[in-house]
Amino acid sequence: MPSTWSGLATLQGLFFRQLVRKTPKAYCLLARGLLCVQLCLLSTVSLAQESITYDVQGVEDAKLRNNIRLHLGGLDVEKALLTDPYWQDEVAETVATAVQPYGFYNSETKVRIQEGNRVTVTVALNTPLTINKVTREIIGAGREDKAFRERFNSLKLKEGDVLNQTVYESFKSSMFNYALSNGYFDYFWQATRLDLVRGEKQANVLLIAQSGPQYKFGELKFVGEDKAKAIIKRLKPFKTGDAYSSSVLGDFNRRLNQSGYFNRVIARPVVSDAEGLLVPIEVSLQHRPTDAFDVSVGAATDTGPRVRLGWERPWVNDKGHSVSSDIFISEPEQSVTADYRIPMKNITRDYASIEAGYQFIEYANTSFESETLSLSAHRYTQQDDSPWQHDYSVTFLRETYDQGDLDTNTTSLVLPGYSITYRNKDDELNIRNGTYFQALVQYGKEGFGSDIDYAKTAVEAMLIRTYANKHRITLRGEIGAIKTNSFDDVPASLRFYAGGDQSVRGFKFRDLSPKADVINPETGKLDVESIGGKYLVTSSIEYAYSIADNWRIAAFVDAGKAANDISDSLAYGIGPGVHWLSPIGAVRVYLARGLSKQENDWRIHFILGPEL
Repeated sequence: MPSTWSGLATLQGLFFRQLVRKTPKAYCLLARGLLCVQLCLLSTVSLAQESITYDVQGVEDAKLRNNIRLHLGGLDVEKALLTDPYWQDEVAETVATAVQPYGFYNSETKVRIQEGNRVTVTVALNTPLTINKVTREIIGAGREDKAFRERFNSLKLKEGDVLNQTVYESFKSSMFNYALSNGYFDYFWQATRLDLVRGEKQANVLLIAQSGPQYKFGELKFVGEDKAKAIIKRLKPFKTGDAYSSSVLGDFNRRLNQSGYFNRVIARPVVSDAEGLLVPIEVSLQHRPTDAFDVSVGAATDTGPRVRLGWERPWVNDKGHSVSSDIFISEPEQSVTADYRIPMKNITRDYASIEAGYQFIEYANTSFESETLSLSAHRYTQQDDSPWQHDYSVTFLRETYDQGDLDTNTTSLVLPGYSITYRNKDDELNIRNGTYFQALVQYGKEGFGSDIDYAKTAVEAMLIRTYANKHRITLRGEIGAIKTNSFDDVPASLRFYAGGDQSVRGFKFRDLSPKADVINPETGKLDVESIGGKYLVTSSIEYAYSIADNWRIAAFVDAGKAANDISDSLAYGIGPGVHWLSPIGAVRVYLARGLSKQENDWRIHFILGPEL
């Protein structure tokens, strides 16, 4: 039922219409204006009404239909008032306004009141205006610029097309932005006109652009400390005198921010300081502190709690050399590494590295104890548009170890090597989609710095994908092989092992490998323990389902082995798990059943830390 105010508004509408019929034209306009004001005031103070739902018919194009609904939604009118011809005219005018930008200047609209709160609006678009003539002209340096001309001639409105004002206006705006982005800082539209010949249902387009000259990249101007001049100039992807381009400048900013030398850095053009057509590029920067420290923690059933302490000095000299060091501590493993990095041509992706390290490892269930000293030189390269990183290396390794029934042994190796790595993930802590791949080859020759002939190859990969925000699939695999003339002298740290949190769940860390009898020094009894193998193969598939914002349930199947005979049977691990997406990364807990000829048992695996 219409409200009292609605009824009053209707009566007043009848009064004004009678007044209009008996008064001059000027008074008619005044009366209609007063009626509009009165109705608006009455509508404002009326009781709250439910919004009207407009059912638009006669328009097939979804974009056009949505635009009509959007315009009608802005009308502030009660349904009861739509029986008034004045408000029906307002609806028709609103529809006409919505369809005119798409070339329909002769539309007709009928309004029909339905039950409930629905109103049917039937629209006859009639014949649209079409493009009769398009006149375009470039004045200035842009006329001789092929890319500029192609962009200017890319207007989608052609002769015979239905007029679309949104395309026309969008082109003018995008052309202006294109000009500024490519160094035409004096660009302006000298003339733009859209002539509508409604009687002939045609439109004419006129576009005359004054491009002005194209400005060039000038010299760099530094704001703040300038010790990074040499580094920044090497990162610069343009030369003085090159045509200005905002995309090239954006690439420059990206390189600066990815270099790792600055807390804050931005490069921008200063057009007001241009010398002729050379625009200086102002670089505002703030260097990173002289020393930076970080601490990271993690935990797993394989290693127990672990802590990594990091230190970095990003500026050793003005050439951008840097030095860093890491200390890693867990119950079975402790290590110290130092890395001196020398940037090459592409500082962020192309560099040389000299690494030195000491590592002590003692795994209780493998009779494995070793001390390793290493010194290696690496040359890392990566193309700008490529996700693949190449690592060419030479490593000197000297390892003293006790392994199985062997006496204490020391082996020295000089190992030229190569690896290729691909890593991509959508988050550092809680990964929804990620890909990892690495392939490694190392080779050592007896008599050339190595005590034995040694060749090793290994490939590992992981794929993580999430579908429909609920279903998460993780695939993981690894294969490897060692060829040598004396496997007994291969350092224990270079042999293959399987089993554990990141391998085959359901088994102890490094428990899947060839075994040997070892006397336990604490008990004096003979124990059977892992000593590592020549071959490795593992695979895993895991499915996880999101049951809440930060919780997933999971199920997995793992398979793998480390062996001296490739024909040895595989071991399997199966079981359920749960993931908690904590603020410090994913916490994953699994109950795993190990299945093999030697063992069938349950184990709990706890993992805190990134998967990739």
